Amino acid sequence: SGRSLASPLARRIAGDKGVDLGAVQGSGPGGRIIKRDIEAAVAAGPSRPAAAPRAVPAPQPGADYSDVALTQIRKTIARRLGESIGPIPTFYLTAEFDLERAAEMRTAMAALGDQYKVSFNDIILKSVATALAVHPEVNAHWLGDHIRYWSRVHLGMAVATDDGLIVPVIFDANTKGLAEISMEARSLAQRARERKLKPEEFTGSTFSVSNLGMMQVDQFTAIINPPECGILAIGAMDEKPVRAADGSVQFRKKIRVTMSCDHRVIDGAVGAKFLQTLRRMIENPLMLAY
Repeated sequence: SGRSLASPLARRIAGDKGVDLGAVQGSGPGGRIIKRDIEAAVAAGPSRPAAAPRAVPAPQPGADYSDVALTQIRKTIARRLGESIGPIPTFYLTAEFDLERAAEMRTAMAALGDQYKVSFNDIILKSVATALAVHPEVNAHWLGDHIRYWSRVHLGMAVATDDGLIVPVIFDANTKGLAEISMEARSLAQRARERKLKPEEFTGSTFSVSNLGMMQVDQFTAIINPPECGILAIGAMDEKPVRAADGSVQFRKKIRVTMSCDHRVIDGAVGAKFLQTLRRMIENPLMLAY
């Protein structure tokens, strides 16, 4: 079979890159598929048309179930998340952030023109990138026999597609302004759903963010994407009552975020300090201009 004629390294790279081994011509001994064959297939780029929304087939007559073959991307998702949930000692930190000032800034920016409009998610992405630059001990990869701390922030943003979850990357996010991150995030999300991303656009992240707030999920925990050591899960914004200094009750925009941490790299206090910095950024968004 195609699997038996591929080296273990070639199979692993093919799984990571979403390459169909059956479509690769091997150049190794006896036609064996080796690393350079997969790299050549990745460099050639996908030749697939945009995917139509995947429908679940109706059960066969007399059956109460239907079987759907796994796509290559679904196999990759299953393998990578299986790797994560098993060996990684994970702990979780949850915090609630106030978005009132972020909302005011969005309104002020939108009044300047369409090119200045940003979403709450854009503000969160920029805030996370800035906080990671302050806390490089969170911006790390676990590589088995050593930990790699990254000085540059390559921020993954989870995007749901008809084929499954994909995580395009905003490279050097800590060096980019809010407007640039906003435009890049929209472009990456759109091209991910249209299956137009290049392989190098969804590999290489150093930390990731998953936002299900737009789907009215109040709070959730996300699975770490190894070799990354953390991921931030963003819940839905809600109006919550808060007692003001004068004793009156005001309703303020709030979100809950949960950070999944690899305890081999990130200690509880380290994760907590990162969230404290993130809170300052999100609750005082004018800091993002500096």
